[in-house]
Amino acid sequence: MNGAQSLIQTLVNGGVDTCFTNPGTSEMAFVAAVDRVPGMRTVLALFEGVATGAADGYARMTGRPACTLLHLGPGLGNGIANLHNARRAGSPLINIVGEHATWHLKHDAPLTSDIRSLANPVSGWVRTSASAATVPNDAVDALVASQTPPGQVATLIFPGDAMWTEAPDPLPAPALPARPAVDAAAVEALAATLRAARSKGEACALFVGDAGWTPRGQAVASRIGAALGKRPLGYRFSARGARGAGIAQIERLAYPIPQALAQLAGVKHLVLAGAPAPVGFFGYPNLPSEIRPPDCALHVLATPRQDVLAALEALADALDAPAEPPQRNAYARPALPEGDMSVEKIWLALAALLPEGAVIADEAVTSSRESDRWMSGTAPHDWLAVTGGSIGQGIPVATGAAVACPDRRVINMEADGSAMYTLQGLWTQAREGLNVLTVIFNNRNYAILRGEMKAIGLDIGPKANDMLRLDTPTLDFVRLAEGMGVPASRATDMAAFNAALAVGLREPGPRLIEVMI
Repeated sequence: MNGAQSLIQTLVNGGVDTCFTNPGTSEMAFVAAVDRVPGMRTVLALFEGVATGAADGYARMTGRPACTLLHLGPGLGNGIANLHNARRAGSPLINIVGEHATWHLKHDAPLTSDIRSLANPVSGWVRTSASAATVPNDAVDALVASQTPPGQVATLIFPGDAMWTEAPDPLPAPALPARPAVDAAAVEALAATLRAARSKGEACALFVGDAGWTPRGQAVASRIGAALGKRPLGYRFSARGARGAGIAQIERLAYPIPQALAQLAGVKHLVLAGAPAPVGFFGYPNLPSEIRPPDCALHVLATPRQDVLAALEALADALDAPAEPPQRNAYARPALPEGDMSVEKIWLALAALLPEGAVIADEAVTSSRESDRWMSGTAPHDWLAVTGGSIGQGIPVATGAAVACPDRRVINMEADGSAMYTLQGLWTQAREGLNVLTVIFNNRNYAILRGEMKAIGLDIGPKANDMLRLDTPTLDFVRLAEGMGVPASRATDMAAFNAALAVGLREPGPRLIEVMI
């Protein structure tokens, strides 16, 4: 058994059964090994950013890692943007990057690079296998590292000679670390602080991170909000959130800083539950970086690596919170909208037809700002956000989610500019027969950048305006999708969109609808 076979079998033993790949020459021993080791599904991507983003989407939906297979430093470089999003999502992911044979490195061949330095910023753990003899232990350590709470990217750099040389037998699945519990005395002390603040009339609020976006997490957060007298807020870019009817949905903190500051106006005590302290996505003139009133104190209930749900429940008990959340989203599907097309009508049509248990990958950017309001009463579903702000996530994350959940309908709500970063993912969807419906909001603009220029107070001159336009020439997503094997249609009014949406949600396999807005 060579190193590649030992690596794959150890990963399979540890529950990793899917590999998103874009290999090259240095990884050929791994490519050959997948035919000799049963249990590893391989999903080919035409671009490394699709492979890394798909592994992220897979992890968000399963809670366990897939692995990638990338070619040397340039291959890793192509995948870094979506590894950045995976890191911000806390996704468990084993990122395998091929390296030259150890004895070849000294010759500085054209593809030689500093892979470790490329991997460090997007990885929580990085190791280079010294030889085939270390491969099984390296694989076990990568399994543990990737699943260390809250989850992280574990990058294993795998030299060619370590892949093809005889290696020790694979190892069994390792024991995985549990989330540390929050100290009970610390919860009681925080509850006492909040009770004292409330008795003095000081406003208190809860700010919830990823773990709080489950149905259970949102329910207990809402109970705490009732005890504190203010609806809880949640981190906007959560990795996976539950929405729809029956969910005690918490309110997302707004993206624009003035709106976010308004949501927290008057708050004297902000409790962080598995969330970072809220900050602006960017720095702007005359606006603060920290999103909270200047006299607002921060209190950490639980860090993202701790057992956030148990801590929330303990705090709810300590505050004598109501046994049930004060309000859950009512089931209220809208009627199918008619007439001319608008962003709101597109979302309302989706809310009207959405099947229960769907997964929405949201990279619609400016076209999804009000989506919480429009989707709150539809069938229960999961929501995957762009966690790290690096665009080109939507199509790959939807691809990985569909591989992870073949029995669920995945809908990718996608902006036109963002789609072009990783459009190759449509080919993978067609190749694998994945149940993904992609809706492209084609406004022929980088609309988000127009808003950012306005927020900074800059004028848009003719050259600047030209840099923000996507209509010279206009992108034709129908022909682009069909060229990669995905059936597609274009809608210019709601009748056409409603009909295409019904087909896309009903028929198996991938489809794309381009909406001209």
